[in-house]
Amino acid sequence: MTTLIKTNTLPQINCKDCSLSSLCLPLSLDFADMDRLDGIVKRGKPLKKGEFLFHQGDHFNSVFAVRSGSLKTFSINDDGSEQLTGFYLPSELLGLSGLYSERHPVCAQALETTSLCELPFAHLDELSATLPSLRHQLLRVMSREIQGDQQMMWLLSKKTADARIASFLLNLSTRFRARGYSGSQFRLAMSRREMGNYLGLAVETVSRVFTRFVQSGWLSAEGKEVRILDVPKLEGCAAGRLNPAD
Repeated sequence: MTTLIKTNTLPQINCKDCSLSSLCLPLSLDFADMDRLDGIVKRGKPLKKGEFLFHQGDHFNSVFAVRSGSLKTFSINDDGSEQLTGFYLPSELLGLSGLYSERHPVCAQALETTSLCELPFAHLDELSATLPSLRHQLLRVMSREIQGDQQMMWLLSKKTADARIASFLLNLSTRFRARGYSGSQFRLAMSRREMGNYLGLAVETVSRVFTRFVQSGWLSAEGKEVRILDVPKLEGCAAGRLNPAD
């Protein structure tokens, strides 16, 4: 397991000064409460692309907030194959799935250079007992993960390849926009193969769908750079009302 260790080699950014604080922290926390939270946060060297934050089966000790970059989580099946379970962007928390068994049920790996804040759960739990808004935020995060799992199950069981990829792109668009980035033009940190693994599609299918979307004028794509050109059409496809050939 890669555990973040405090270091003096990086400039320290306090919670109250972080541009992402309104997304990953309760809005009701005042500066004094933020200072208490900041006192338990560990900030270490960024992970390089391909480095692991934790491995499947590692002991659960902390949850992590993404400051910059992105990660993927995946489980390793009995036959040694990987099944992607999620992608995490700045301000999002990961690691809470290890709370139940006290071991991480998935691996977490950096898709690009990624900086994180580590929150030791024992200290976080103790602090949240005195800060109801912080505890409520943790419950909201866990609820969001449950809802995301349910939506993914529905997506994989009901939707076509076109609809799955349209839904995936729209989801990323919403998440980027919430973080102050462009929701129409962004870079995909994950490969087509990783996207296909997550959505239950072959990499060739993912490539064909992207080609159809481009030919239909719904988006432009060059390498990992994507620009959404027709949001209503993409939304119609995600809902199953439109096909790229229509």
